Amino acid sequence: MTVSMVKGQRISLDKPGGALSMVRMGLGWDAVKKKGFFGSREREIDLDASCVLFADRSIADVVYFGKLVSDDGSVRHTGDNLTGQGDGDDESVIVDLSRLPVHVTSLVFTVSSFNGQTFDEVENAFCRLVNEMDGGEMARYTLTGGGVHTAMVMARIYRHGEGWKLNAIGEPCHGRTFEDMLPTIAGLA
Repeated sequence: MTVSMVKGQRISLDKPGGALSMVRMGLGWDAVKKKGFFGSREREIDLDASCVLFADRSIADVVYFGKLVSDDGSVRHTGDNLTGQGDGDDESVIVDLSRLPVHVTSLVFTVSSFNGQTFDEVENAFCRLVNEMDGGEMARYTLTGGGVHTAMVMARIYRHGEGWKLNAIGEPCHGRTFEDMLPTIAGLA
């Protein structure tokens, strides 16, 4: 069952019958169709998914298009999509929760527009959380309403007792990469 996420919402990642062990944060979007004198054409949009791993309030590691695997191998980016072409998830970050080091207390997922297009230029953008073991979509956060920002802190997964919880953040900010967003990210980790 999918839960449509709203800004600030929190959901448990524990599933019936046991703890969730592997999740995928998928990011999808479409290029914008621009109408011109000679018909319409698609304008390529390069959104990037990133994951910042925190040990309490300090950055422990980062996974993004320039570093596809965390140092311990528990978090993996599937590769950089430069256009938004294709259906479904255009970029994904896969997290093996069972392999995360015990000092990692939270993971923050971000989206940024590498070429600087604003979100009002992006169509059909979404972020979703999938149980990687059975492919079931657990949560979806739709980027609606566009906006003049170029980046967004999408969600945070954090330890809660022996399990994990998801917090839909949806905080708009500016930046072409996660590095540009670090002041905002650090305040939400």
